[in-house]
Amino acid sequence: MGPALSFGGGAKYIRRAMDTGTRLNKYLSSHGHCSRREADRAIEAGAVRLNGRIAVLGDVVRDGDVVELQGQKVDPQAKPRAVYLLFNKPEGVTSTTDRAVRGNVLDVLRYPERIFTVGRLDKDSRGLLLLTNDGDSVNKILRAGNAHPKEYWVQVRRPISDEELETMARGVPMLGTRTLPCRIERISPRAYKVVLVQGLNRQIRRMAEYVGHEVSILERKRIMHLTDKGLPTGAWRELTDAEVGQLLEAVKHSDGGPTERVEGPRPKDFHQPGPGYRGPRPKGRR
Repeated sequence: MGPALSFGGGAKYIRRAMDTGTRLNKYLSSHGHCSRREADRAIEAGAVRLNGRIAVLGDVVRDGDVVELQGQKVDPQAKPRAVYLLFNKPEGVTSTTDRAVRGNVLDVLRYPERIFTVGRLDKDSRGLLLLTNDGDSVNKILRAGNAHPKEYWVQVRRPISDEELETMARGVPMLGTRTLPCRIERISPRAYKVVLVQGLNRQIRRMAEYVGHEVSILERKRIMHLTDKGLPTGAWRELTDAEVGQLLEAVKHSDGGPTERVEGPRPKDFHQPGPGYRGPRPKGRR
């Protein structure tokens, strides 16, 4: 009869081999350090280390691995309480949590915990912005396939016709693609509401430009089921348990995977106003 087999170190090796682990970007986001997109950027910049070596995109974290972000170890046991905030952003505030950017969201909110934005809202626009420390939810909400509606109130500098509103509602060429059909409702001769399920770069302003108009005021009034009711400009609040539950229910079937990269020039390099656009309004004119 042969010698008895010992599974001491071998069992540990087998358990580790069977552990599929967690993608590094998801690991960082689930521990409240950043969104998955921000994690990817940090990894690409060489700011993340895995077991002492510089991490690369696609790395997987398993039990016992040591992860460092900007030279600081990530505590595998430290997963913060999920926080969801709704902020009614004023004009002039930049939708970033980068402290190096003047007028960033964190400087305005002064929230005591680490949070990051879900999507963006232009600096020269105002209205609702969702923030959280739940990186998984961020990616699920941002997935284009989820088609979550957002409602905006828009004012242009001169009266806009029904035909021009209908043209925008049907979809216009922009950024190498075409905007999806959307719902537009007139408010006044120079104002209208628009509900979008897309988030192209400066989409509403570019849609107006296509039909020869310049946006003077742009305000986001609703994100999915969340509205600005009772939330003055510059104020913020935490979502209620019911609102969080509805939010997570709406994105539960999303895979939360990273949004596909778009090759070629960045959106700001594509400026495709329509034939009626007369260029930016000179400064000083009203």
